[in-house]
Amino acid sequence: MTQTRPRRTLAALGLAACLAAASAASPASAHDPRSAAGGPAALTAQLVEVREALSKYADPLVAIRDGYFSTLGCVLYPEGGMGVHFLNPALIGPTPDPFKPQILVYEPDRAGRLHLVAAEWFIPLATGIADRPTIFGRPFDGPMEGHEPLMPRELHHYDLHVWLWKDNPEGVFNAINPTVTCPGYAYRLMEAPPPIVAHR
Repeated sequence: MTQTRPRRTLAALGLAACLAAASAASPASAHDPRSAAGGPAALTAQLVEVREALSKYADPLVAIRDGYFSTLGCVLYPEGGMGVHFLNPALIGPTPDPFKPQILVYEPDRAGRLHLVAAEWFIPLATGIADRPTIFGRPFDGPMEGHEPLMPRELHHYDLHVWLWKDNPEGVFNAINPTVTCPGYAYRLMEAPPPIVAHR
């Protein structure tokens, strides 16, 4: 599914939202942890404002009431994790809004409670976006294939993680956080970073 079939692709995304997740790009892999500058990064004034506006979603039930759907699986990579993604299909479009991330990211603890750790901006190529998007002065990662098995491989997209509530030693915009491990969580999903694709 590419821009030639945008409606079908977005419909697949809406279905995958109830089951699925999404997510820094190198020539071979869209989620190579080395693709962002290392070291912890202080939040800018704009990011602090966004964090405060989104902190109501520390309660995942509030997120659900506002249209976010849990994707259930806790996404892990050999270098670290990304957590459990909640996706809001109604927010998907070609223009990113700093205060309306398409995805909220939670980290489960050993008791199964979910803790808000990051937000993610997610833009499929099927939205008709003309070029790589930028937000907070940072270009998005990608474009990349969809994250199987959580979404169709054909769902080519850009995305950008922002670790607003949990420090990421690899950088605030790095997709993978080495401190996220999903301890004892029943639905741990070990993934391989999706390959990048051409923007067409």
